Amino acid sequence: MPVDAEPNAPAASAGGILTIDLAALAENYRRLRDHVGPGVTCAAAVKADAYGLGAARVVPELHRAGCRTFFVAHLAEGAAIRPLLGADSTIFVLNGPMPGTEAAMRQAGLVPVLNSLEQIANWRALAHQTGTPLPAALQLDSGMSRFGLSDADVATLLSEDTPLAGLTPLLVMSHLACADEPAHPANRAQRTTFLRLRAQLPALPASLAASSGLFLGPDWHFDMVRPGAALYGINPTPGQPNPMLPVVRLQARIVQTRQIGPGTAVGYGAGFIADRPSRIATLGVGYGDGFPRAIGGHGHAILPERPDLRLPIVGRISMDCLAVDVTALGDTPLAPGTALDLIGPHHSLEDAAEAAGTIGYELLTGLGRRYHRIYRADASPQGDNR
Repeated sequence: MPVDAEPNAPAASAGGILTIDLAALAENYRRLRDHVGPGVTCAAAVKADAYGLGAARVVPELHRAGCRTFFVAHLAEGAAIRPLLGADSTIFVLNGPMPGTEAAMRQAGLVPVLNSLEQIANWRALAHQTGTPLPAALQLDSGMSRFGLSDADVATLLSEDTPLAGLTPLLVMSHLACADEPAHPANRAQRTTFLRLRAQLPALPASLAASSGLFLGPDWHFDMVRPGAALYGINPTPGQPNPMLPVVRLQARIVQTRQIGPGTAVGYGAGFIADRPSRIATLGVGYGDGFPRAIGGHGHAILPERPDLRLPIVGRISMDCLAVDVTALGDTPLAPGTALDLIGPHHSLEDAAEAAGTIGYELLTGLGRRYHRIYRADASPQGDNR
């Protein structure tokens, strides 16, 4: 199968290249599915346009890998991927229906995660109008104080004679706040609260763990896990070797290079001043492409042919460009158009995010639409970093 590219930025003129390895994505799904084992459904979170990588390409690939349950955040996200999936697949909408959108959600064939008594009442009202019970998931607030029914909400709901009338509940769920810290006491506390609240409801399939949570052990798996970040190569076990394959490679192309002398400033604010004769390459990627401004002066790039050298990003990141000190490469030819890795086999997403003072989630979902995107459907994974 040939390599395909989205028509968002022409290859010849783009300042950067974003390569998404669909083979690695599918392998990550299989690893997560196999980790929880038979009897536990492995769903996939594809919200925020599949974490910025393009749901139109990611969702069908996950379906081919065997995934049949998907989670998005908003109605529009679910409606966009519904035509990509058959009747064998379920799409849950984590934020539930905004007031007045219940009919549109039903029309789109989506299943809301009901987070409040108001959402439950509105969804039940639509069921009454249509004369048909409507599918839904129920979210419980197990201690994150974000989404879901509180203890008082559950008590109010259960005070009704038929609290779930009009609903066909498919799932009861909650979300862990500290799953990436296995020893954090909040994990056990949330599980205990989830069990207590769940026991007050009719018996339903349950889900608590997302990417990091499913590595806490079988006690957190229940009937379904909902990985997101791990699918896209983000390490779900911080501080430990990454069990996932890298999915993303981000390269920036050289626009020009120049020699500068000691005392010469580079970039806005003269934030970098050379202390020796230096060779500076200007690359055609900046914060307008979602590459964080905060990484200026902290991150680095790598010439793929010389992975042993970390080439520092110097000065401030501009909207459309950044500067790299390539002095360490000596006289190595660096013609315009040469691509340097900002994220790649020798420079992980987590490394880049740490240099920017952020997390891989934010860096990944912020990558813009000006890159020339390449989807590798037949590629060998870009290195196994297990």
